Amino acid sequence: MAKFGELIGVVKPVLIDFYSDWNDAENTEDTLRDVAAALGDRAKVIKIDIEKNETLAEALRVKGNPTFMIYKNGEMKWRQTGVQDANTLIGLVQQYV
Repeated sequence: MAKFGELIGVVKPVLIDFYSDWNDAENTEDTLRDVAAALGDRAKVIKIDIEKNETLAEALRVKGNPTFMIYKNGEMKWRQTGVQDANTLIGLVQQYV
């Protein structure tokens, strides 16, 4: 995985879904696919497995699954734990485009 600072330190907004396979009752894959399709190249959409990136998850105090974050220019703009629908996420990300 690329360094986290490089992922979030870009001009376009970055939507990150922190997830884990062990608690995948709320699969966000289809939702994120819809968000990415709607936003095109105006934003990045990334999934990060908290089990494979424990140090990062701990540093960001990710406790719930899923946890969504929006970054822009390296700064966290929004964060929410819990399932979100595609339209909500699209609207949130568009505020930072």
